[in-house]
Amino acid sequence: MTETDLDVAIRTELEAAAFRALRAHLQARTDVQNIDMMNLAGFCRNCLSRWYNEAATERGIEMSKDAAREAFYGEPYEDWRTKYQTEATQEQQTAFSKAAEAEKK
Repeated sequence: MTETDLDVAIRTELEAAAFRALRAHLQARTDVQNIDMMNLAGFCRNCLSRWYNEAATERGIEMSKDAAREAFYGEPYEDWRTKYQTEATQEQQTAFSKAAEAEKK
């Protein structure tokens, strides 16, 4: 069987497994700051939790922003921030501003 032979259900299972692996990887890599992810890739853990929330909403599932974040972070967001988030450096903030400006164009 090749990738092009996959039915929708199997493709969805594979995509879900890849998402769970990404989520677990980012939960383990608490040293990676969201601002660095934003600067390098244009998305971060908050974006992923927002997309998760939006997917739930599209399917008629009520989910708060906090619940979506907890599902992605593996703990309440504020607890994660207290434990792992560092103050953004001036260099990180400058890179973020440049990336945001470039995205607007």
